[in-house]
Amino acid sequence: MDKLQAVEERVAHLQRMVDDLSDVVTRQDADIRRLSRHVGLLMEREAEREAAEGAPPADQRPPHW
Repeated sequence: MDKLQAVEERVAHLQRMVDDLSDVVTRQDADIRRLSRHVGLLMEREAEREAAEGAPPADQRPPHW
């Protein structure tokens, strides 16, 4: 009986750990999705700014050339 109880305790502990890890993964997924949207918006904003200003400074020749 003691072995069975020990196994049941370990299973309960492992189940709690799996549930906790599942919650962590769910939160991380939400964070990744939110951050991906922000990066996408920032990239769009930067592309619009570059289009309005012309070539980005890195692609322009310095004035002394």
